[in-house]
Amino acid sequence: MSGSRGEMTTAQLLQQVSLLRWLSSQTEEDRRLLTAVTGVQVAQELLNRLTGQDQLDAYKRDCILSIAEFVRQNPQASQAVINAEVQKRVLVFAARVKALDAAPIL
Repeated sequence: MSGSRGEMTTAQLLQQVSLLRWLSSQTEEDRRLLTAVTGVQVAQELLNRLTGQDQLDAYKRDCILSIAEFVRQNPQASQAVINAEVQKRVLVFAARVKALDAAPIL
């Protein structure tokens, strides 16, 4: 996974630093470090895929941002209209989360 601006995640950066270090030294210690860092990154990715946490976080972020955008674009909306829109967007969020249960794990 990349960061929001396309940069490497911390785990990816650590892996690349470990790889660069091993490529320049070829020592057993640096090979073990690279293996450990890569193993942690793979385990983290497997956990995210098994739990769906990354996708859940993305759906939550989308829901919140879409509500904020609606409020920004409709400053004169009544509380009832805002409440109805929030309810609609939360229902979409809930449906997307429920669909995660049916999605294949890997």
